Amino acid sequence: MNTKRTLLMIAAFVILTLGSFIWYIATWDAAERTGLIQTDAPLIQSAMAAAPALTKGTAL
Repeated sequence: MNTKRTLLMIAAFVILTLGSFIWYIATWDAAERTGLIQTDAPLIQSAMAAAPALTKGTAL
């Protein structure tokens, strides 16, 4: 492969990668994607409240 063809292949890859990323962000719908963990669950909230009390070592 010559230098020009290599640079064209790299440019094509970068353009396709950026284009697909921009398309993904532009069509993002947060309501369509729900998380695997619901942070509003009572068990998680109580564990989060108790977490600092359970830590060991130096406090920052």
